[in-house]
Amino acid sequence: MYCPFCSAPETRVIDSRLANDGDQVRRRRECISCNERFTTYESAELNMPRIVKQDGSRMPFKEEKLAAGVMRALEKRPVNTEQIDAALNRIKHQLLAAGEREINSATIGNLVMEELLALDQVAYIRFASVYLDFSDINAFRDAIEKIEQTKSIKKKR
Repeated sequence: MYCPFCSAPETRVIDSRLANDGDQVRRRRECISCNERFTTYESAELNMPRIVKQDGSRMPFKEEKLAAGVMRALEKRPVNTEQIDAALNRIKHQLLAAGEREINSATIGNLVMEELLALDQVAYIRFASVYLDFSDINAFRDAIEKIEQTKSIKKKR
């Protein structure tokens, strides 16, 4: 690590600690040449898989696009920001855990629907109506019946 003050190539680590809930390592360093101290942060570089769209085209994963879709479904719904962030993190974690270099957009859509179903039923229906391209009222009825079946299964447990 080069010193940011004098550009000397030699620095030594004085102290290391976990930071950001264990996602980063904070290192306190000292330059051997000029004795100035500075802090560096080290974190893992994780590459999200590329998205294979329905038309076969490929594009990089965009967290902003995922968040925008979830937020649109949850607009004016009583779900707090922490719950939304946790759901988005679970989706990203599942994508990383899959270990694939490419993943179908349908897989991401299904992960979003699972998270929305757990967060808010109205948001789930909103998202499903666009994602599954509901063509008539029967499609809405089927989605609502699926929610009711899920609720009855959870009550039995």
